[in-house]
Amino acid sequence: MAVRAVVVEADGGSRGNPGPAGYGAVVRDRDSGEVLAERSEAIGTTTNNVAEYRGLIAGLEAAAELGAAEVEARLDSKLVVEQMCGRWQIKHPGLRPLAAQAAALVDRFERVRFSWIPRERNKHADALANAAMDAAATGTTVPDTAAGAGTATEPAAGPGIAATTGTDPATAKPSWEPRPSFTATRLILVRHGETEWTVQQRYAGRADVPLSDTGRAQARATAARVAQLAPSVAAVLSSPLSRCTATAEAIAVALGDLPVRRQDDWIECDFGDWDGRTFAEVREGWPGELDAWLASTRIAPPGGESFVTVGARVAKAVAELGRAYPGETVVVVSHVSPIKLALRDALAANDAFLHRLYLDAAGISVFDMWPDGGVAVRSVNDTAHLAAL
Repeated sequence: MAVRAVVVEADGGSRGNPGPAGYGAVVRDRDSGEVLAERSEAIGTTTNNVAEYRGLIAGLEAAAELGAAEVEARLDSKLVVEQMCGRWQIKHPGLRPLAAQAAALVDRFERVRFSWIPRERNKHADALANAAMDAAATGTTVPDTAAGAGTATEPAAGPGIAATTGTDPATAKPSWEPRPSFTATRLILVRHGETEWTVQQRYAGRADVPLSDTGRAQARATAARVAQLAPSVAAVLSSPLSRCTATAEAIAVALGDLPVRRQDDWIECDFGDWDGRTFAEVREGWPGELDAWLASTRIAPPGGESFVTVGARVAKAVAELGRAYPGETVVVVSHVSPIKLALRDALAANDAFLHRLYLDAAGISVFDMWPDGGVAVRSVNDTAHLAAL
């Protein structure tokens, strides 16, 4: 039976910062205090802040599995609480995907409240986190201290045991020193070619609007440019919408008839009731909703999805490509919103970036990412290949 209101207590830490790390999370019935679920995991070598976020995410996931509608999340990390409440900026690029993942989970509940508590009031989650840190340091398994139907234990990540999340981006050290490009995963992000709605400046979310004649010409020109940029490409990915797949197929042919793999994580933001409408029409019909949407990435258009939700799936997709294609080049054909969000994270920019960057149809953006979390943005919205059209 689902429980309506729960308390999530979460903690995480590392021995060395970065060092052997783990997290713990406890879900309690808000009214009785009964422990409904526990989560703990050793997560290899990472930082305190990453471990704290991982604990919060695990606790929210457990609460969602229990069918909770209301959550009070209690942590002794001031940073995580203030960032999740929107009062502190998330400046470190390694934390942005984790914060986005947590925010996407928050959207699944009717109500979530974040509270800071002193460490002495977080002893249960702290004990779970410490056991996980011990396991990370020794390469053993997390002790089974689980309670409740939602309990789960995970293998530790330590010597000889792979960490479940790979190398933590938050441990990357800023440096002007050139990095060897052969160790990086290079992402070539391409916005699809022009459609009729592009010219009319209409919101085109999930509507499957095909390329126009100009868009098809742009796709061919973009394909030639991508082939110049990257003669060797490991994979071509595309949003499942036809304006992207048609652009991706032209690129794949230019690269030697590579297969095009459709991936839902790269689909455009769902603009809901605004799909197919111009900005002026939305301003006239939904003035309050539009102002709220422009002011916060947590707000979704009526019937649509928020940029926080889109950002979470894009961050996951980018991380997966880094793990799957180390030292290789991948082409992704997508839309304005997913590409902007990927570039925002790559540049460690704030959300204002999303409304200040313009991406042309068939524009190309490129960035490299290294296993330690380092990122180098090489170009944004390159359209030189379209000049002759």
